[in-house]
Amino acid sequence: MTPEAFNAGEPVPVTSAGGTVTLVEGSTFCLSGTNGDIQPGTSHGLFFRDARLVSRWELRLDGQSPHPLSVISPEAFAAQFVLRRNPKPGQADSTLLLVRERLVGDGLRETITLRNLGRENTVATLTLHVDADFSDLFAVKEGRPAHGGADATVAGSELLLRDRSDGSRGLSVSATADPLAAPGVLNWRVVVPARGEWSTEIVVQPTVGNRRVRPQFDRGEEVEASGPARKIRAWRDVSTMIAADDPVLTQVLQRTESDLGALQIHDSSQDGRPFVAAGAPWFMTLFGRDSLLTAWMALPLDVGLALGTLETLAELQGKRVDPLTEEEPGRILHELRLGPDSDQVLGGSHYYGTVDASPLFVMLLAECWRWGAGETAVRALLPAADAALEWLERYGDRDGDGFVEYRRATDRGLLNQGWKDSFDGINDAAGRLATTPIALCEVQGYGYAAWLARAELADAFNDPATSARCRERAERLRERFAEAFWLPEQGWYAVALDGRKQPLDALTSNTAHCLWSGIATDEHAAVLIERLSRPEMDTGYGLRTLSSAMGAYNPMSYHNGSVWPHDTAIAVAGLLRYAHLPGAVDLAQRLATGLLDAAASFGGRLPELFCGFSRSEFSPPIPYPTSCSPQAWASAAPLLLVRSFLGLEPHVPQQRLVVRPHLPGQWGRVRLSDLRLGELTVHVEADHEVAKVRGLPEGWDLRLAG
Repeated sequence: MTPEAFNAGEPVPVTSAGGTVTLVEGSTFCLSGTNGDIQPGTSHGLFFRDARLVSRWELRLDGQSPHPLSVISPEAFAAQFVLRRNPKPGQADSTLLLVRERLVGDGLRETITLRNLGRENTVATLTLHVDADFSDLFAVKEGRPAHGGADATVAGSELLLRDRSDGSRGLSVSATADPLAAPGVLNWRVVVPARGEWSTEIVVQPTVGNRRVRPQFDRGEEVEASGPARKIRAWRDVSTMIAADDPVLTQVLQRTESDLGALQIHDSSQDGRPFVAAGAPWFMTLFGRDSLLTAWMALPLDVGLALGTLETLAELQGKRVDPLTEEEPGRILHELRLGPDSDQVLGGSHYYGTVDASPLFVMLLAECWRWGAGETAVRALLPAADAALEWLERYGDRDGDGFVEYRRATDRGLLNQGWKDSFDGINDAAGRLATTPIALCEVQGYGYAAWLARAELADAFNDPATSARCRERAERLRERFAEAFWLPEQGWYAVALDGRKQPLDALTSNTAHCLWSGIATDEHAAVLIERLSRPEMDTGYGLRTLSSAMGAYNPMSYHNGSVWPHDTAIAVAGLLRYAHLPGAVDLAQRLATGLLDAAASFGGRLPELFCGFSRSEFSPPIPYPTSCSPQAWASAAPLLLVRSFLGLEPHVPQQRLVVRPHLPGQWGRVRLSDLRLGELTVHVEADHEVAKVRGLPEGWDLRLAG
């Protein structure tokens, strides 16, 4: 049997006919239906450290599933499920309200309240069915058969479930209000007084290595006083406040802040150093590419998140050659896994099969320095940056032609190792799949930007030899890139060079990343902007990953015609880098407006991706069934939009701040309050093409221009 490629199985849908509610806090997340139930046989569950603990959590009221009314989720880690008892036959109304208040954070707490709105006492029977399967996250994602299951026992009123395959893993379920417990079931039979209420509090506590994990909440504690709530308040306290006249943009930015706070994981072994997980439900872990790009986008909120991400990835940087995990000296990690099957996938929990994380690491380090990260911290990361660049030259450039290519080391690795990492994500205009090794256009752009970033750091730290070498390397790459990747007859960059060094001529969103990195010449960019503005690429809700004129186009595919918010945001940032060229600002504003309209249709939260049908065909946009939400770089994408339209470019070491706004008209005023630039706190306000800045001390170079 051919081994499955790591992390490449097609996920089963996480949405049912009634929808799915996702709660997330760090490495804990919960998927349920809109009635709060975790249904067996689905991808629902309570997940902790890449394993599903609870696989069944079904509440019955008088033997029936209560009727759902609403779900209220003010934060990513908490929700209220509002339900009612089913009306009696022949009646339309019910007088018994049921509210399930759920909180996640290294466990789960659910408070169930029955409220009798009638004038008579009522008798109610509540039954909670609980089961666990301890399946690996990817087994659930791919719909593979469940793990060995759980042995269930009862200790008084407490349910205990233990992994049959690994006895050191388990969970306990305990509740107030004196339930009658049996293996897998908690029962209450209660009388709820007229106009009165009754409640019980249920806590799920994981066991790892035969030790119970301390949840981030206490019994009876208000949600506002819990660990997740304290964490999000601390995040907001250090984060820049961003507001806009446009209510849609404001709503989206508020959700962005909440989701990025919940997606953060704090390394307990490093004084709580933060990094951001890629997204729920399937990627609640450190990812090289995703975490780096998210941290880049989130810089206007907090430089510390980017610095923590860099420091964590530097500690995990490759040190040896290992084909099983694709580790190589200097290579930046692709992803970290902790699930029960991690040792059976690619030989371990650390997988390095990514071609773009290494240059992105160097790019982000220099950007952190510009945004005010301390010199000591930046200097400490220079060896990791140099090792990453050495990886680009020694292992990334397989044939010495100056381009960075990839080819998986074994049949268990990812076939494609750029951001479009599905097996069919890279193809030509006719739809033929690429042969390896593959040199992606956007990766060459990242490499160009990485060499320039390292040169800038070398200049700052009095290392002219390194600066000269890196600048020469960048310029040589830019020249070679223009020669090998530009397709003059088509007017865009080839998405890649294949194993025979032939250009793959599909028009893709990857080319817009070449604008973001700056590797595109003005001459090429001017033509490319016109090509990207056509309806074959612009859906009206964002940029397609693949032009609708290409052979592999499918608006319902993962990477061949869908819309990814982070991808569109990078395209917008790239267009505004070339704002001096005709059509660049107009297209950027149109893409951003469409993307925010899409966000409004998704309740203010941009999903990982959505289908790439045109706006004239389907409005609102069609969801992609297995899209992650919240997902880190989708959540952070609105921040990149705001930063790019403000033209916000700080350079703290050089005491310079540039603001060149090109705000869309419907945004009105945009305000950044308490923007931290190193030791400074400044306030930026802009309206269309006019900006004001308060808080800069004398001696700073402030450049305001439209």
